[in-house]
Amino acid sequence: MTVAQDQPEALNFECETGNYHTFCPISCVSWLYQKIEDSFFLVIGTKTCGYFLQNAMGVMIFAEPRYAMAELEEGDISAQLNDYSELKRLCLQIKRDRNPSVIVWIGTCTTEIIKMDLEGLAPKLEAEIGIPIVVARANGLDYAFTQGEDTVLAAMAARCPKNVQNSEEKEERNAIQKLLSFGKKKEDVAAEESEYADHPPLVLFGSMPDPVVTQLTLELKKHGIKVSGWLPAKRYTELPILEEGYYVCGVNPFLSRTATTLMRRRKCKLIGAPFPIGPDGTRAWIEKICSVFNIEPKGLEERERQIWESVEDYLQLIRGKSVFFMGDNLLEISQARFLIRCGMTVHEIGIPYMDKRYQGAELALLEKTCKEMGTPIPKIIEKPDNYNQIQRIYELQPDLVITGMAHANPLEARGINTKWSVEFTFAQIHGFTNTRDILELVTRPLRRNSSLKDLGWDKLVKEEAKV
Repeated sequence: MTVAQDQPEALNFECETGNYHTFCPISCVSWLYQKIEDSFFLVIGTKTCGYFLQNAMGVMIFAEPRYAMAELEEGDISAQLNDYSELKRLCLQIKRDRNPSVIVWIGTCTTEIIKMDLEGLAPKLEAEIGIPIVVARANGLDYAFTQGEDTVLAAMAARCPKNVQNSEEKEERNAIQKLLSFGKKKEDVAAEESEYADHPPLVLFGSMPDPVVTQLTLELKKHGIKVSGWLPAKRYTELPILEEGYYVCGVNPFLSRTATTLMRRRKCKLIGAPFPIGPDGTRAWIEKICSVFNIEPKGLEERERQIWESVEDYLQLIRGKSVFFMGDNLLEISQARFLIRCGMTVHEIGIPYMDKRYQGAELALLEKTCKEMGTPIPKIIEKPDNYNQIQRIYELQPDLVITGMAHANPLEARGINTKWSVEFTFAQIHGFTNTRDILELVTRPLRRNSSLKDLGWDKLVKEEAKV
């Protein structure tokens, strides 16, 4: 959709190719198996998928990660072998060797092309081996890089328990609560509960490292908001209870399918907030949650101001400079909004997939930020054509290009500063306290190339590029 020409100050959306140019979504396994400690991920694909996972995730010599490849051979692809018996053999081996609380089957492009009915096989096999099997399609035909996590969390949302009726489950949940409050006096537990306002249950969704989970939970606690649970939890057996009418809120912009599943299937109420990336986004995220629960936030303006002051040394490096997003991990809108607030100009925001409803609050904040900072509203290109983008980069000559790994080295060889978008996916960039970490990543190529110029190496690099 393109906005009418007589509204130049409104957000302008375009779609170029209809293709995804991103990292493969099965890479979500790399952070999800570490987050869900009692899980096992089985990626069902070809040797190419196996090579990709080895290269993308590194070869862990001294650790035995909780994921494996089920490699499809010619016999599988020509339907000469029985899918059910082969998967049963592998899952029994996983149960014997690792005994996880859940096995997650990750479907790939190949399982889509040969029409493997993973959703049909899983319930029967689950009943036979006695371990829950969650099926997630993370193929690169339908999904961009980080949407792999979205498909897994959407599948897990269907497995979240309702209010516990089973006596055994109640005992198990009570045991977990006792463990969490071990060493605390009853008065302390009661006092802790009294710190919270009276509001409906709130569940946050999005895979975050444990320190970030703690930080965001404590930020909300300061305003009397209690987080009832996170999806995913550290353990599959601790998935949050989801009842009709519960409130849910996302922490990442690529979780639109999970949000839809929570609303349609679990009848939860979605809080449409900007995402807690950067101090401006974190403040807006907390303010939106507080407004839904009729709570007056306190001290947020001062908190944001202190964070901006603490990173002024980094802001001086990027203020007045320009940045171009080629598009890879679906964090581009939030990152662009944050960098505009830092004083940068954004030429273009390339993004593989755009859900305007789920990212509505973030888009509104981007527009508001551009107006407040007096900078032009960047054009948003969905599924950009890389060739056209590179021509625009040559023409615009931005100070920094945030791109996927495929284009970083070729652009660097032509004298353009780049930063891998994948690094923002794996870094801790959420919340007030991680602002310095984002700016460290953004400014690193600028600082590096500035140092090279001081040494006179930039001329040598350009001469070698010509050769």
